[in-house]
Amino acid sequence: MRVLITGGTGFIGQALVKALKSRGDEVLILSRSPANDPEIVTSLEQIQQPVDAVVNLAGAGIVDKRWTEERKQLLRVSRIDTTAKLLQWIGQQTPRPTVLVSGSAIGYYGSQTSQTLAEEAEPVDGFTHQLCADWEAEASKATELGVRVCLIRTGVVLGVGGALQKMLPPFRLGLGGPIASGQQWMSWIHLDDEVRAILWLLDKPTLQGAFNLTAPEPVTNAEFSATLGKVLHRPAFFPLPGFVLKLMLGEASELLLQGQRVVPVQLQDSGFEFRYPALPSALKQLLT
Repeated sequence: MRVLITGGTGFIGQALVKALKSRGDEVLILSRSPANDPEIVTSLEQIQQPVDAVVNLAGAGIVDKRWTEERKQLLRVSRIDTTAKLLQWIGQQTPRPTVLVSGSAIGYYGSQTSQTLAEEAEPVDGFTHQLCADWEAEASKATELGVRVCLIRTGVVLGVGGALQKMLPPFRLGLGGPIASGQQWMSWIHLDDEVRAILWLLDKPTLQGAFNLTAPEPVTNAEFSATLGKVLHRPAFFPLPGFVLKLMLGEASELLLQGQRVVPVQLQDSGFEFRYPALPSALKQLLT
């Protein structure tokens, strides 16, 4: 299978590329940065051969900077406009790809408290919901082209690098702890399971629609902090005050101060089995 990946040089994308190659698939990566690599193209027009599947992971980092109006616009353009251009290209192909797995996030549900959120849960309006909803709506237009579409609502991805890498320094110094009250829910997934789930969706021709890519056992931020401290054999008693995050990130701090208790109902109903369903085993595998 020949697979085109947008965002293929990112945290998830690199792991996906490796997994696809290891099983014998051919990979093309759409990147803004030129590279002396025949697998990397800087424009869709450079692709000369038919593509069997597309994985759309492109998008600027959601909490890399404060959400100014300019930053919000960049977040939208990097996701929605990129997807629209991808859809235009797919419509011009003969034959067309058979499947599009397109990125989204659990931000689709908005900031919620304790209710458990499966794929059919009612979202709360806000910037992250509208961003993800518009992103998904653009990708879903591929169904009109006869392409099967799977929308992946990804949680916090734990791997070597990514979000976990940013959390580790204070915990390794014994200065880690929960964020604010620690009662906000964290819906996480091991990078290996994230990649395995994407491959699962690529390979199962009957699957389509929205899928939560989160482990089946979400935890509160306090539970996450305590578990991380235990795995590292360090105390985890120093809370990070919420106002500090608000000063640093502004409106974007809501992603860390509020949360969602998301579960992967559709993915598990399809027969997918998680390698790391529980947080302790996931962190131990990554850190020991």
